[in-house]
Amino acid sequence: MRDVAIVAFAQSAHRRRTDELSEVDLLMPVLHEVLGATGLKANRIGFTCSGSADYLAGRAFSFTMALDGVGAHPPISESHVEMDGAWALYEAWVKIQTGEADTALVYSYGKSSPGRVRDVLTRQLDPYYLAPLWPDSVALAALQAQALIDAGATDEPALAEVAARNRTAAADNPHAQLTGDVPAGDYLVRPLRTGDCPPIGDGAAAVILAAGDTARELCERPAWIRGIDHRIEAHGLGVRDLTDSPSARLAARHAGAFERPVDTAELHAPFTSQEIVLRKALGLGDEVRVNPSGGALAANPVMAAGLIRLGEAAARIHRGESDRALAHATSGPCLQQNLVAVLEGESAHV
Repeated sequence: MRDVAIVAFAQSAHRRRTDELSEVDLLMPVLHEVLGATGLKANRIGFTCSGSADYLAGRAFSFTMALDGVGAHPPISESHVEMDGAWALYEAWVKIQTGEADTALVYSYGKSSPGRVRDVLTRQLDPYYLAPLWPDSVALAALQAQALIDAGATDEPALAEVAARNRTAAADNPHAQLTGDVPAGDYLVRPLRTGDCPPIGDGAAAVILAAGDTARELCERPAWIRGIDHRIEAHGLGVRDLTDSPSARLAARHAGAFERPVDTAELHAPFTSQEIVLRKALGLGDEVRVNPSGGALAANPVMAAGLIRLGEAAARIHRGESDRALAHATSGPCLQQNLVAVLEGESAHV
């Protein structure tokens, strides 16, 4: 296995609407920033991989238009996943492991503002039994929250505390969409209130991966990917225990998360109830700082929020604020698909 690290991370300022910007306009400043952080030129990027969703853009092969932000020359080795950018990072990591590339640019973006994202996400559901009923993403998350309450695993005040902690932490994040004292608000779907749910907004993110000594040349303190894995639950919600996440636990085990304690965790938990589930599945105690960036409750650009969790965890290692961090990304209803990565600083590596 090759040593691979995240050596740079950049993200946009996440906003409720960016009507004046195309996907390319949203991406270009982020791509310039992440490349500028390493000094790399396009001809030194061995592989480029992106994550996005045509359903959000409302047109087929929308990611090909976003490639304008990368540039048409020189020709590049490129791929795309119809998923959150965290899965694009996984593909790029695999590419580097094969030896076909030493560096990779990974980016993702999402504009949720043009449509009704709660309805768009129903297209992730089983097409025969669930999708025709049009249960939206908030209603399904409310089912999970109610299951947790019924099982005695949480209550509404505890969910409100999760929201308050995340958004208070986001006050130090200049890219966050929601910060500070956000009121609980009215019920959207019981037991979830407005404050328990993520903001709808637009945003983009990018990271650069590099292997071995190349990573050390590009970054003073690389965030080494010590393990990474992703797993999936059954598609049918009726056959799952919504109070637990076996796939997240399995991914964490295969990523090596349980071998030694982590000091930081960036969890992709768009709903407060999902943080409760993930803390249990990943064995995160009070000694672990969870979502110091504010997490997805502070900014949740669909298809980029998972990659941002990896980037935020890596950035803390770059700054020397963490030695061993866990980063998590999810996709699908009620934590259906989960990716876990363990990142370490150079001192932990040595």
